Amino acid sequence: MTKKLPDVGIPAFYSLADAAWILGVDRNEVHRAVRVGVLRAERRRSRLVIPAAELRRVLDGGAR
Repeated sequence: MTKKLPDVGIPAFYSLADAAWILGVDRNEVHRAVRVGVLRAERRRSRLVIPAAELRRVLDGGAR
């Protein structure tokens, strides 16, 4: 029996700095977007991280 492992090459969460680099904006802009509710973030081990699905939504131009 073979178990299918999740794709370990794609991270599930991105740091604010990584998300800023991916979006092509300053880290402060990402932090502001989280503060005003435009971008969803989660706390993981006391750090704010952006879910990969949320970045895909923003990059696709999707609205909430």
